[in-house]
Amino acid sequence: MPTEMRCIEISEPGGPEVLTEARRAVPVPGHGEILIEVAYAGVNRPDALQRAGAYKAPLGASDLPGLECSGRVAALGPGVTGWSVGDQVCALLPGGGYAEFATCPAEHALPVPVGVDLKSAACLPETCFTVWSNVVMRGGLKAGERFLVHGGSSGIGTTAIQIAKALGARVFTTAGSPEKCAACEELGATAINYKTGDFVDVLRAEGGANLVLDMVGGSYIARNIKAMADDARMVFIAFLESPKAEINFAQVMLRRLTITGSTLRPQSDAAKAEIARQLLGQVWPMVSAGKLRVIHDSTFPLAEAAAAHARMESSQHIGKIVMEVKGG
Repeated sequence: MPTEMRCIEISEPGGPEVLTEARRAVPVPGHGEILIEVAYAGVNRPDALQRAGAYKAPLGASDLPGLECSGRVAALGPGVTGWSVGDQVCALLPGGGYAEFATCPAEHALPVPVGVDLKSAACLPETCFTVWSNVVMRGGLKAGERFLVHGGSSGIGTTAIQIAKALGARVFTTAGSPEKCAACEELGATAINYKTGDFVDVLRAEGGANLVLDMVGGSYIARNIKAMADDARMVFIAFLESPKAEINFAQVMLRRLTITGSTLRPQSDAAKAEIARQLLGQVWPMVSAGKLRVIHDSTFPLAEAAAAHARMESSQHIGKIVMEVKGG
C-alpha cells in the first residue's frame, strides 16, 4: 500500500484553472469506513460550486473535490463487514474523489452492477442517490403520473428520465438544443426545446405535471406552478438560475400543491445509507436489466480536471463527464 497519492486540490476559489495536481498522504479509513483505490471519478455541478467557493465541504469531510467514484476496496476500517479487499465498488463520497484513494462510510458504497464497467459505475452514485431520494422517496412518483424534469440531457436528467420510465411514469423534459432533445427522446421522454417552445403549454395540454424535478429555479418556479396539475408536487435540487422568485401562494393553496427540496451532501450518514439500501434493491436491478444505462459524455485524465470542469460549465455535454484516475 503506497503512503502517498496523486490528487487534485483547489488552490483558491476561482475558475477551472485553480484545480491543481498535488500529492498527499493516502487517507486512513476510520471506524465503519472503507478505503477505495479510485479507478474513475465522476464530475458533478457541486464540484464546480465548491471550486468557485460557493459550496464548502461539510465539517470533517475531505477538502478535495469529488463526490462519487468507482474502484476497488483497498482496506477496511474497524467494524466493517460485508466488504473484502479487492471488491469492485462504486460509492457516494463525502468528498475526496479527485484522488487515487478515497474513504467513505462502508454503507454508502455499492457493488458494481452486473454488466457494468468501472467507468460507467463511477457515473452512478451521485445521480442515482439524488434522483431516487428526490423523485421517489421525497416526490412519491407513481406509475401513470406525468413527470417533468428540467435539464433532461444532464447526468441527473438522463438518470431521472430512465428511472421514471422504468417506474411507469409519462416523462416530459426540457433541453436547449435539437441534439439534446433527441437524446432525451431516445430515452423515452417527450422533450421540449426551451429556446423554441413553452413547457407550460405542453404540460397543461396534457393535464399538468404531477411531479416536477427542478434544478433551475428563478423564473421557472412560477412557470412550474402553472404547469402543475392539482395536488402535484415540486422538488428542488439546485438553482442554476436563482433560488429566489415571486410566486402566487394562493395558487399553491387553492390547488393543494406541495413544494419541497433537498440537497444530498449535508444529509446524515444514516439517511444516505437508507438511500443506498433502496438503490441496491430497486435501482441496481434496473441497471442490470438494461432499463437504466449510463449516458456518457466524455472522459478526461485526472491531470486534466480543469478541462473536465470547463466542459461541464460549457453546458454542451449530454450525460455524465468522468475522470480516469487509475482506470480498470
